[in-house]
Amino acid sequence: MRSIWKGAISFGLVTIPVKLYSATEQRDVAFHQVHREDGGRIKYKRVCTVDGEEVPYSDIAKGYELPTGDTVVLTDEDFADLPLSTSRRIDVLQFTPEDQVDPIYFAKTYYLEPDAQGVKPYVLLRDALEDSDKVAVVKVALRQRESLGTLRVRDGVFVLETMLWPDEVREADFPFMDEDVDVRPQELQMASSLIDTMTGDFDPGEYKDEYREALEAVIQAKVEGREVVTPEAAEEAPAGADLLSALRASVEAAKKGRTERGDGETRKAAGSAKDGTRAHKDGAAKGGRGTGGRGGGKPEAKTAATKKTTDTKAKTKSGARKTA
Repeated sequence: MRSIWKGAISFGLVTIPVKLYSATEQRDVAFHQVHREDGGRIKYKRVCTVDGEEVPYSDIAKGYELPTGDTVVLTDEDFADLPLSTSRRIDVLQFTPEDQVDPIYFAKTYYLEPDAQGVKPYVLLRDALEDSDKVAVVKVALRQRESLGTLRVRDGVFVLETMLWPDEVREADFPFMDEDVDVRPQELQMASSLIDTMTGDFDPGEYKDEYREALEAVIQAKVEGREVVTPEAAEEAPAGADLLSALRASVEAAKKGRTERGDGETRKAAGSAKDGTRAHKDGAAKGGRGTGGRGGGKPEAKTAATKKTTDTKAKTKSGARKTA
């Protein structure tokens, strides 16, 4: 990984120099807009809507549109006077229990690596924070934007989660929340049973992006010139199905799936044992014929003779039916 920012964690009178790395990456399949006829790339020009002329990047400024439709033009000098911290510090503001920070505020995740001279204070703060079961609430300026954030420990490394500001999180205000929805006890019990049946330890390795894999397969098929096979659509539940029935069916399907997986493992083990026994018997039989000094041609000859007799009988019966 390549660091994208260098700064320091400021903790009281302690300063810990660190490097910042993106902790996540998108694995989406990237596309370009191209001409359908010849595959040529589509390019866009920066054209002014007033005079129709192409504008060089050096002459482009940022504009804020007013409700009246007028535009306020802001230059680099205007942004230079703003009170944005340039000290490259991650300022620790306070420590708080982790469960008090709603994950909806999290925006982007970064790893923090200490510089050589900052390893000891880094490890000291890391161990103390991990033992406290708390997170550090911080303020940091990245890419011309000041953000709140949290510092927590993951696999022995500080993780910085930049956060949205409170006024950037929308309120969940939907009409159904004011409705008096009648949920029957049987439905609630069945839903709870479904949750219990499907409960297990979370292992992210068990999941994969099936859409991306299918898209990559389509692209590979195009490269190889093969036909593209359209996957069958998944079965959908009938419209208007009873909620309790749907929950009950889901519970039964989940139980059946677990049972089938268990039976499959048992059958697989039994099959392996039978195959081993059969292979042992076949090997012994072959060894016995070889020791006796008799060639293996007789059984083959007998099989051929048997087949010939069977074919003759079949022809005789067919002729008898035709005569009748």
